[in-house]
Amino acid sequence: MSDDSERLIRDLFAAYLANDRQRIADAIADDFRFTSPFDDDLDKASYFERCWGDSGWIAHHDIERIFVRGEEAFVTYRCLATDGRSFRNTEFFTFAGSKIRRIDVYFGAARQDGQFLPQAR
Repeated sequence: MSDDSERLIRDLFAAYLANDRQRIADAIADDFRFTSPFDDDLDKASYFERCWGDSGWIAHHDIERIFVRGEEAFVTYRCLATDGRSFRNTEFFTFAGSKIRRIDVYFGAARQDGQFLPQAR
């Protein structure tokens, strides 16, 4: 399961870069839930309505680490935007077989030109 979960996570990040909504929809379970500092326990339909948008602003994801244990995983990555900004997040995944059941996102600091940027409040 560990290799399959890691592959599923990497494929999800690739689908975001390709702006491939259908691939994302296929990867997540019907009872999917999503939580971030801006979103509280969204279901699959609400996730796509509220969070899905054009990912054309993303130049690249650098996945730094993935830890899989059973049907759970953590991934930490740095996202580089097309305008030079970057940020680092950690996400906690829960799986149900070959589907992603839940993602909890923990936002990291924004960076530009090697410097931390103040967070908006």
